[in-house]
Amino acid sequence: MTHPAGIGTGVGAGADAGAGPAGAAPDALPAPLPAVAPPPHSEQDPAERMSVEELRALQLRRLRATLAHAYANVEFYRRGFDAAGVRPEDCRTLEDLARFPFTTKADLRDNYPFGMFAVPPEQVRRLHASSGTTGRPTVVGYTDNDLSTWADVVARSLRAAGARPGHKVHVSYGYGLFTGGLGAHYGAERLGCTVIPASGGMTARQVQVIQDFRPEIIMITPSYMLTLLDEFERRGVDPRSTSLRIGVFGAEPWTEEMRREIEERAGIHAVDIYGLSEVIGPGVAQECVETKDGLHVWEDHFLPEVVDPFTDRVLAGGEEGELVFTSLTKEAVPVIRYRTRDLTRLLPGTARPAFRRMAKVTGRCDDMIILRGVNVFPTQIEEVVLRTGGVAPHFQLRLSRRGRMDHMTVRAEARPGASPEQRAAAAAAIASEVKDGVGVSVEVEIVEPETLERSVGKIRRVVDERNH
Repeated sequence: MTHPAGIGTGVGAGADAGAGPAGAAPDALPAPLPAVAPPPHSEQDPAERMSVEELRALQLRRLRATLAHAYANVEFYRRGFDAAGVRPEDCRTLEDLARFPFTTKADLRDNYPFGMFAVPPEQVRRLHASSGTTGRPTVVGYTDNDLSTWADVVARSLRAAGARPGHKVHVSYGYGLFTGGLGAHYGAERLGCTVIPASGGMTARQVQVIQDFRPEIIMITPSYMLTLLDEFERRGVDPRSTSLRIGVFGAEPWTEEMRREIEERAGIHAVDIYGLSEVIGPGVAQECVETKDGLHVWEDHFLPEVVDPFTDRVLAGGEEGELVFTSLTKEAVPVIRYRTRDLTRLLPGTARPAFRRMAKVTGRCDDMIILRGVNVFPTQIEEVVLRTGGVAPHFQLRLSRRGRMDHMTVRAEARPGASPEQRAAAAAAIASEVKDGVGVSVEVEIVEPETLERSVGKIRRVVDERNH
């Protein structure tokens, strides 16, 4: 596969001294984070202790059952399988899955609201849906068993992140039709934690609650965590002095530079969680705190593939492409070869040897900006901004037209106290690094602190003014 420019793991150079907490001395080094021990085998799920051979055998049994369930109960899949000339019984090995057709978000929207459901309405216990900001929402449902499975995989994820029974978990994902808040909530309770259902927004109140209730764990989008850190510092509170020890970050791509920024300013371990509503919600894959080397996919419930987004060819382990999932245990809305649009690689397991890892998602096929013929991902700009001294980790990309040409302006906030000379140097450094590393010329505007829109959930990094 020929990769679009800049698709990678997101690992870059270390943050410059200017990327530390506001007001810190340029040469101040954060205290090392205390190690978090992996959970003993006695606390892990039996599935986490399976051999690769046992896992593959379980996957095949569950895959064959899922294909039969979808074919028998969902007209969309029955028509799709028939058109492709395959039946559920044609799947004799895991590799045979490549013969079956893909499912896309457009397919789910075309069957709105309940056309993809495989069980009668009376068996559905809960409904969730996407925001629908770019069209009809995608609707997903859960049976009793689905809800139990979801709680189990989120509990497993939190345990891998370092949470233990009795910990308090501050949930800043949004509650409601979005799967993040309730998915995190019930998983934390399943593990035996105490849940603080903060949801998103009311930032000042969240900071106060963290100070008063003293949670050890926070579940939040990385961009909103930056907003909370700013609020702590605005109040004169060092975020490293709080009770928080671990942050579980998901719902949007983030880079290694962002991890370093959060860990240094907050004094916590920052780990990645992955999920999407169409597959189940949060809890599809989790980064283990003891290794922080990518997300282990819970493959006893979700079978991953990586395909070339241009040719649809299934790629070998380690090759980069579009992540595709097939659910193995979902009853209400099974998904077969669902194209996530997320770009990643599959790697061998480490902390959980039987489960393959997915590299940190650094972009989406539909997030890619084509600027004067060059492929640009917002995470590439994030890497540059976060390792540039004198600027805060808040930035926005504005796309416009100048004559017949597309134009990008990178707007980044200055850190408090940055001099005009430091701001000018930061603007020049960002423009130079983007030109050299990404291959495109951009304008850079360093704006006053606290000027750009703050996130209370998923942040909007790109403002496209070309059609205005």
